[in-house]
Amino acid sequence: MIAVGGTIGAGLFFTSGSTINQAGPGGALAAYVIMGAIVYTMIIALIEMASFLPVAGAFKEYPRRFFDPAWAFASAWCYWFGCAVTVTAEMVAGSIIMKYWFPNTPSILWAAIFLAMLLALNLFSVNHFGEGEYWLSGIKVVTIIIFLIVGGLMIVGVVKGNDVGFANWVLDGGENGKAPFVHGASGVIGAFLVAGFSFSNTELIGVSAAESENPEKDVPKSVRNVFMVIFLCYVGCIFVIGTIIPFTDPNLLSADVNNVAASPFTIVFQAAGFRAAASVVNVVVLTALLTAGNSSLYTSSRMLFAMGQSGEGPAFFAKINKKKVPVRAIIATAVIGGFSFCTSILGDGRIYQACYSLAGITTFINWLTIGICHYRFRKAYIAQGKDLSALPYKAAMFPGASIFGMVMSGVMIFGSNIWVFQQDVFSWFDFCTNYGTIPLFLIFYYVYKKKHQTRIVPLEECDFKK
Repeated sequence: MIAVGGTIGAGLFFTSGSTINQAGPGGALAAYVIMGAIVYTMIIALIEMASFLPVAGAFKEYPRRFFDPAWAFASAWCYWFGCAVTVTAEMVAGSIIMKYWFPNTPSILWAAIFLAMLLALNLFSVNHFGEGEYWLSGIKVVTIIIFLIVGGLMIVGVVKGNDVGFANWVLDGGENGKAPFVHGASGVIGAFLVAGFSFSNTELIGVSAAESENPEKDVPKSVRNVFMVIFLCYVGCIFVIGTIIPFTDPNLLSADVNNVAASPFTIVFQAAGFRAAASVVNVVVLTALLTAGNSSLYTSSRMLFAMGQSGEGPAFFAKINKKKVPVRAIIATAVIGGFSFCTSILGDGRIYQACYSLAGITTFINWLTIGICHYRFRKAYIAQGKDLSALPYKAAMFPGASIFGMVMSGVMIFGSNIWVFQQDVFSWFDFCTNYGTIPLFLIFYYVYKKKHQTRIVPLEECDFKK
C-alpha cells in the first residue's frame, strides 16, 4: 500500500486530461499501457533483488554492490533530494487545495499543519506509518473504483439515461486532429512522457522490503497486487475519461491544483448529476497529496539513515530510537519540507512547479539505476556459480526486459522535459528546475569517483552477503 499511496497522486486527477487532449483517447491509452510495461520491467527487477537481499537504503546499496560505489553515492543523494523536495511540493499543493474552501487563509498555516501531520505519522513505528498510509491510500482507491463504475454506467447509458457510447473515439476535431490517435505518433510520445511521471514512486516497495517481517515471501506476493492496482487504476481511468469527455474539451488543458473544477474526475461526476463533485474531488486530491508526501518523507528519511550508516552521509543521521525509527533523518528531511513556508514570498504556484520539476528526473534516474543493478545482479549471480532456483523470485524475460527498461529510462531522463527547448523564449529558470538534477548527479558522481578512485565492480566480486 506504500507504493499505491506514493504513486497515485494528484497527477491522475489532473494531468490525465492533458494527455487525452494531446494524443486522443487511443493515443493516451496506448501511452499508459506502454509506460506500464516499462514500469513492470523495473518492478520485477527490483523484486528479484529485494526478495533475495532485503537491505536498508536499497537504492544506494544495490549499485554499491553490483555496479559502482560512485554511482551509488550520486544516486542516493539525488534520490534523497528528490523525495525531500517532493515533500515540499505536496505541502504547497495541499495549501492551494485548502484555499478552495478557505480563500483568505495564509498558505503557511496549512503547510505547517500538514507537515506536522506527516511528522507525527513518521515519528512513530513503521506500523503506525503503514496504518496511516493504508487508510489514506484507501480513500483514493475507493474513489477511483466509484469513478470507474459511474463512468462505465454512463458509457452504456444507465446513468441519467444518457448513452455516451464510443463516439469520442472517432471524433473529428478538424484542425485539432482526429480520434482515436490525435497528432499520430508525436501525440503518443508526448502523452508517453507525461505518463512516466504518473507512475513515479512505484519503486517504493523496495524501500519497505527491509522492514518487512518475511521479505522472501511478502515482497514477491505484494508486487503483483501493487502493480495490478496501479496499472488498472490508470488505464481504467484513462479509458473512461477518453470515452466520456471529447479530446477537444478545453477544460482538459486547464486542469491543475489551482482549478479543481476542470479536473476530468470533476467533469465526469458533474455530468453524472453529482453537484458536489468539485468538493469531493478536492478532498480526494488532498488525501492523494498527503499520502504522496507521507511516502516521500518515509523513503527519503530511510535513505538518509542508510547513508549515515555507511559513511556516505553524516553519522549523525544513523541514530534510531527505541522503536527503531530514524528520528534525526526524519526531522532533517522535514526541514526541507519546511521550504513550503516560503510560499508567501515566492508564490504558491511557482514553488509547486519548481519542486515537482526538480524531483521528476530523480525518478527516471532511479529506474535506470535499478535496471543496471538488476542486469549485473543476475550476471554476477551466475558468474559466481550460484543456483538460480535458490532465488525467491526470478524476473521474467531476462535480459531483454532489463535492457528495455534501461533504454527507456534513459529516454525519459533526457526527453521528459523537452518542452523546455521548444518554447518561443528560452527560460533559464525552466531549464534549471527541469534539468538541474542531471548536473547535480554528475557532480556527485565525479567528485566521489575522483576522491575514492572507484571502479565498476567485477562480476566475480559483487557482494551477495545478507
